[in-house]
Amino acid sequence: MNKIDFAVGIGGENGQGIASTGNILALIFARRGLHLNAYNAYQSIIRGGHTFLTIRAGDGPVRNMGDQIDVFIPLNQDTMDRHLHLLKSGACAIYDKDKVTPGKAADGVQLCAMPMKELTKGNKLAVNTAALGATLQLLGIESEPLETVISRQFKKKGDAVVAENLAIARAGYDYAAQNFAAFSWKAPRGAKPLGIITGNQTIAMGGAAAGVKFYAAYPMSPSTGVLMWMAAHARELGIMVRQVEDEIGV
Repeated sequence: MNKIDFAVGIGGENGQGIASTGNILALIFARRGLHLNAYNAYQSIIRGGHTFLTIRAGDGPVRNMGDQIDVFIPLNQDTMDRHLHLLKSGACAIYDKDKVTPGKAADGVQLCAMPMKELTKGNKLAVNTAALGATLQLLGIESEPLETVISRQFKKKGDAVVAENLAIARAGYDYAAQNFAAFSWKAPRGAKPLGIITGNQTIAMGGAAAGVKFYAAYPMSPSTGVLMWMAAHARELGIMVRQVEDEIGV
């Protein structure tokens, strides 16, 4: 059995950067040597609707998602209302105090209200970054891994964007250190960094291994990743890949 495992839940509307936030956390956990499993539940619309991503990580294989959340990041009121009941004693919710109001939480749940407008200097797109900083602090993970991933994530957008997001991540980290109680345990560290693979990538690899030589598709969630992997490796594997004009063309 795992000595320590924990779950982080991030939710909001489609278009609020939930998948990107989850990808950053997953990369940090994997580089720390933690096993993890991530599941993103979302509606089939471009913007709006409800999205909830859960990452469970631990120092041993993660074989299920569990039914409780340790760190909850609701980016809007709807997410807070839907999922607060998943938090039990010892868990915490990290949210924008000016945009989200918690309901009745279970005894022992720490409600971490953050002044996001102040911490992000009014940058609404960077609320996730401040929340990530707070999350790592509460989990007992140093801030450097987040800063490394942020620098890589925003590199193409220029030094100014990188510097802004680094400052916001540090602000979120420091605010949590000064105002909230960290978990009594720390996120464990594995023996060596681990890799990450998605379900779509494994499907594509399985198809290639089975001898697929032609793949036609239209890029649409949730299967876009299969098309992207096939296209990226088509030449070296001798696979003809075609993106058709619409769903009907498939």
